[in-house]
Amino acid sequence: MAEKKNEIFDIVDENDQVIGQAPRSRCHGDPSLIHRVAHVLVFNRDGCLLLQKRAQTKDIQPGKWDTSVGGHLDPGESYHEAARREMAEELGITSIPLTYLYSSKIRNAIESENVATYLSRYDGELIFPPEEIEEVRFWSPAEIEASLNQGIFTPNFEEEWVLFKDWLRRRPIDLDRPIAFCAGDSFPDLLSELCNN
Repeated sequence: MAEKKNEIFDIVDENDQVIGQAPRSRCHGDPSLIHRVAHVLVFNRDGCLLLQKRAQTKDIQPGKWDTSVGGHLDPGESYHEAARREMAEELGITSIPLTYLYSSKIRNAIESENVATYLSRYDGELIFPPEEIEEVRFWSPAEIEASLNQGIFTPNFEEEWVLFKDWLRRRPIDLDRPIAFCAGDSFPDLLSELCNN
């Protein structure tokens, strides 16, 4: 779906409580207007992370590789509802488990966002809107690490990657009994590779 310049976002305070509303055009350019975003990190069975290359027409970070799924919450929508909706809209993925990972805050000169990040696993067909997403592909953790700080990724994704690795490091690891992130799925290779870096 095409980016809607006149979308309305809930505006929240530092405690994530709704205090008003503002159009997208004001939120992107006024860091005092904190708004909500849902991210999903989509891994495949090999422990590779799906990234999307933002279309050249995007108003923020055009042409850069970004988080698997990322989108603003509609007014009154929960983070989980937005994550599911954005997965369907951006990648055509529906009806798979989502695991909540963590919440974070993005603060920069352009915008301020409160973010909830989820994790899922998917190995099926991907259908994405070419007016928003130029390309999608799975990246190994080693490929991501080798490409950091080179202007390939959005700054927000690079921050997300650090947060995800920190989250992984805090998890107890027993490779004989892998942790299940999503119902029925586990990532022992991902855990061992990332936690030993």
